[in-house]
Amino acid sequence: MNLTIVIVVLLLASFVFERVLDRLNSKSWDLKLPESLSDLYKADEYEKAQRYDQEKDRLSMWSSAFSLLLMITLVYSRSFAWLLNYVSGITTDLMFQTILFFGIFALLSDLLQLPFSIYSTFVIEEKFGFNRTTPKTFILDKFKGYLLAATLGGSVIALFVLFYQYAGSSFWWIAWVSISGFSLLISMFYASVILPIFNKLSPLPQGELRDALTAYCKKVNFPVSDLFVMDGSKRSSKANAFFSGLGPKKKIVLFDTLIEKHSVNELVAVMAHEVGHYKKKHTFTMIGISILQTGLMMFILGKFINTPDLSIALGAEKAALPLGLIAFFLLYSPVSMFLSIGMNMLSRKHEYEADNFASETANASDLVNALKKLSKDSLSNLNPHPAYVFVYYSHPTLLQRMNNMHH
Repeated sequence: MNLTIVIVVLLLASFVFERVLDRLNSKSWDLKLPESLSDLYKADEYEKAQRYDQEKDRLSMWSSAFSLLLMITLVYSRSFAWLLNYVSGITTDLMFQTILFFGIFALLSDLLQLPFSIYSTFVIEEKFGFNRTTPKTFILDKFKGYLLAATLGGSVIALFVLFYQYAGSSFWWIAWVSISGFSLLISMFYASVILPIFNKLSPLPQGELRDALTAYCKKVNFPVSDLFVMDGSKRSSKANAFFSGLGPKKKIVLFDTLIEKHSVNELVAVMAHEVGHYKKKHTFTMIGISILQTGLMMFILGKFINTPDLSIALGAEKAALPLGLIAFFLLYSPVSMFLSIGMNMLSRKHEYEADNFASETANASDLVNALKKLSKDSLSNLNPHPAYVFVYYSHPTLLQRMNNMHH
């Protein structure tokens, strides 16, 4: 079987797999809610949550179907080979050819998906009361995102091509070490350099909440450098919290929407959960596994990158690095999905451990109340299908987390 057909079969299989899981998940709304969650939604709220899920699911189906048809069209029309010839006419330098090729491809892909993104934000999210993004913010986010992708993505591609050209057969591990180092730097400086490009971070004002959070950090010996409030309400009414930083000092970031809707005790419990991730070394574990996964991918890529069949599958006449990379990543997608499911399983285990830490050092009922509010406010499916949870969920369901904490 030639590789072109293998690529198309994988694209079709992925689409069908996702749609089957989406269908199972949407049917799970018809099941009776567990007794412990039956008071969370009133009848009209539950119906609203169901409609929200259905509309998101429908948009996801159309967006995925469009992407599938686009990719199959690009593969069979030899458009990838045409784009490579086009950038080859602009520059003969392999590095600049590759950067241009992926830059144009990424930009066009994003622009073609733009109508779905606009509909999601300004129709669905707006209709259900979540959207707070103005058209100006949306446009500015796009331009900032493009600049960031060009800077960081361009740097990674440039490094990769440099090693490919000059390091011979050992290029894969040099690229692996360099790209892993680059990713670590991004993780370290995300909250101080990248996040402020899109959001405003303000120190949490003096008062009862700051005092309570600071006292908790001292109690559990958590080295927090500062507590910040992020203007999440600039884009959405949905809430979140996280900590950032791999060095000795950590930044805790709370969305303003989280502070707005939760009591001081609930916010302490939410932060205790985040501190639990640090104390249990979850961040380092996930980064370590992610680096190993990158190494595996680079090792396999190193074995196959110069195989002409990869480029020929996308319409070229001989081996060409940009086409070889696209064909490789399309063929690698089943491995990516398998690894992603494994990462989600580990992530769910970590969430239980962080919940347990919060239960021991703060208050389990406060955390349960906070999780209930978060689920209700985001119109979550309280009864998702187990297969859908297994494949996609990085966190256990609300019911699973409640049962875990009550044991």
